[in-house]
Amino acid sequence: MKAIICNDFAPLDRLAYDEVAEPVAKGAEVVIRSEAMGVNFPDGLLVQGLYQSRPDRPFTPGMEVAGLVEAVGPDAKRLKVGDRVAAICTLGGYAEKVAVDEARVFPMPDNMDYAEATALLVAYGTSHHALKQRANLQPGEVLVVFGAAGATGIAAVQIGKIMGARVIAVASSDEKRQLAKDAGADEAIGYDNLKDDIKALTGGKGADVVYDVVGGDAFNAATRFMARNGRLLVIGFAGGEIPEFPVNLALVKEYAVVGVFWGNFTRFQPADYAENMRELFGWYEKGKIKPLIEGRYPLSTAADVLTRVLNRGATGKIALIPG
Repeated sequence: MKAIICNDFAPLDRLAYDEVAEPVAKGAEVVIRSEAMGVNFPDGLLVQGLYQSRPDRPFTPGMEVAGLVEAVGPDAKRLKVGDRVAAICTLGGYAEKVAVDEARVFPMPDNMDYAEATALLVAYGTSHHALKQRANLQPGEVLVVFGAAGATGIAAVQIGKIMGARVIAVASSDEKRQLAKDAGADEAIGYDNLKDDIKALTGGKGADVVYDVVGGDAFNAATRFMARNGRLLVIGFAGGEIPEFPVNLALVKEYAVVGVFWGNFTRFQPADYAENMRELFGWYEKGKIKPLIEGRYPLSTAADVLTRVLNRGATGKIALIPG
């Protein structure tokens, strides 16, 4: 079978598209024949050695897959051959087939698109956890979403509206701002005058919750427009700069800076994680959330796709397709 191989930490154009051995379902694993593989910002960091974890090489990147169960291990109890499923895998997702422990595999509704299913796993999973467990977002609160046209940003906009917030989307172009408004944002603004714009839109109060996947200057602006008792969520640094936080602002303005690491959440709170996924899949079936799929690209083009994602040139979710 074909897979993307990272032979060593290196620039994205060093990724290989090559033949590898097919996986075998051991223990409670199932083998999934991929129909779509989700692309995420951390995938591009991982293969360059720039992420929090540094796996042994060679390895196949990718943490999301959706497809059909092809084989079932002897200890697997819930799934059977032919089931339509979506799964989280630590590594190995950028391949035509992948073996995953069935505890990390979720049956897909019959009406769910494979690429949309991958979006629900990390992008929507991260945003849901951030707003539900970490921010405890309440109806009527003001939620500001940075990177609002990306996969996690679109998810945060939609989930914020479901939870009853007033959502102010922040994106870098008119096109991206319109995508955020189409996803349900109440207002959409740019980054140039963030502090003044948020203050104006909130009558001087500021933001109750900020969803920050950008970092850099955007984070610096957020530290100065938080409302009292606000929660500034630190999720990622797509802008490329990890900012330093002036802690005196948290003291005098009485708000919290809250880290969001979805991977740790899935590891340490498996019951809450499973319940979150049930809620997300339920919202999808009821038409309350709808991932924006920018495109579906051949698996062989993974390096080019990751380059676009890391350069913040993508909107919504991108999926890789085998073949």
